[in-house]
Amino acid sequence: MKILVIEDERKLARFIKQGLEQHGHVADLTHSGSEGLDYVAGGLYDLVLLDLMLPGQTGFDVLQNLRAFGLNVPVVIISALSDPEKVVQGLDLGAVDYLRKPFDFNELLARIRVLQRRATLSDDVVLRVADLEMRLVSHTVLKNNRTVELTNREFALLELFMRRAGQLVTKNEIAEKVWAADYDMGSNVIEVHIYQLRKKLDAVGIPGLVETIIGRGYRLKVG
Repeated sequence: MKILVIEDERKLARFIKQGLEQHGHVADLTHSGSEGLDYVAGGLYDLVLLDLMLPGQTGFDVLQNLRAFGLNVPVVIISALSDPEKVVQGLDLGAVDYLRKPFDFNELLARIRVLQRRATLSDDVVLRVADLEMRLVSHTVLKNNRTVELTNREFALLELFMRRAGQLVTKNEIAEKVWAADYDMGSNVIEVHIYQLRKKLDAVGIPGLVETIIGRGYRLKVG
């Protein structure tokens, strides 16, 4: 899963991010409510972990604004506020779960697995380009019923390309939507991941699907 952590306690935020990535997730961090909303609006997140006591917009404000803007990403609240009224308020505003601080990290992972199972049991969302099929909920990519094994970053890259099939996708857009705060403008990490993605697509018989538009970005071929 690609997960956004909105937590102003930076040491805790880094701990959560590290733990999530050790268990196969992609995690981005932000430390304020308003910035978190920008990330959700511009990113492709499967889940948001949300603190309530944030500078500027509170977590409750974030929940209200997410729904007002039609952003339906699942949200799990992680908060030191243990008053039952706060729990009820958060759930009524659209959060799918509420975890009280301090928490056991294994419990957080278990709750994430529950959400993954629920999503898998619901109708999958499918993107199709040429012979390629991407199932967003079950997080699988198929070519003629043959599974294409991708890392989480490669999956996020391909999802962006498939959603924008036939359109130019700039390097800046990729950095914002797939890497967010983790991207180092001086690195070649995007080029390396696209190279690896192309190799895997080539291996299942789809050579040249991701085109380089020199000096501008990339495009997924259609037709």
